[in-house]
Amino acid sequence: MSVIIEMETIKAEISEQGAELISLKSKDSNLEYLWQANPDHWARHAPVLFPIVGALKDGKYTYQEKTYQLSQHGFARDSLFSLVEQTPTSALFLLESNDQTKENYPFDFQLYIAYELQESTLKVSYKVVNPTNEDLYFSIGGHPAFNVPLEEGLTFDDYYLEPTPMKSRITLPLKNGQIDSENRTLGQTNTTFALSHELFHEDALIFETKGRNAFSIKSEKSKHSVTLSYDDFPYVGIWSTYPVQSPFVCIEPWFGVADTVETSGQLTEKLGIQKLSSHKTMKTSYTITIQ
Repeated sequence: MSVIIEMETIKAEISEQGAELISLKSKDSNLEYLWQANPDHWARHAPVLFPIVGALKDGKYTYQEKTYQLSQHGFARDSLFSLVEQTPTSALFLLESNDQTKENYPFDFQLYIAYELQESTLKVSYKVVNPTNEDLYFSIGGHPAFNVPLEEGLTFDDYYLEPTPMKSRITLPLKNGQIDSENRTLGQTNTTFALSHELFHEDALIFETKGRNAFSIKSEKSKHSVTLSYDDFPYVGIWSTYPVQSPFVCIEPWFGVADTVETSGQLTEKLGIQKLSSHKTMKTSYTITIQ
């Protein structure tokens, strides 16, 4: 099942499966901004990444001397959430730990995903609750994919990515799906850069970020654009498929990343892992603004 929320100018649809955003439309132009999950390219729209972001080395990790397996990006994206609350312009979903999640992730948790429309903007909020007397280790992130081109008559190469602020950011290269942290470099995000499929020939572009950041997909040939903004997510991934040339680009704000090449495999030592103390709550959010 899915839930529709809308205002005068904007409409969003969210599936209870994965609490995944599956449509984001302008009601003025009827333009669909979100990728529609064509399985010939990538069969998802905007999955929620939890309790890990990216891939584990050899698909496994160790916690308290026991080894567990988790697939890339974790299990939340394939889990059925409960609809907790709905208004005409908002929806709140919940996933709680259960016997099935504990087979591969031995923690109790509550994961709330909220969607709220505000004029031409969709706010996506995450709340992770630790209901136990033990520390909770996790990562969380978004993976929304946007149509590129946004409208008929244009091509992928007609678009560019505009970072705000325009400053250099540390880039983390990937090597066989793992972070090659020894080869961290200064990425040239101090200017706009043209979108091309060749950008992704070595997988996602991953940048370290601090403070307020925004990334916009724009074209000089169109008045329509989309901007993803956030505060204090430590990483962002920019991704599309390669060598298959798909008409979408993902902008992915993350609290966590894939394992490093040299990882110990210990969950508590994982790069980017979040530690939530007993009975504490972590809240964060990002926004998508359409034009």
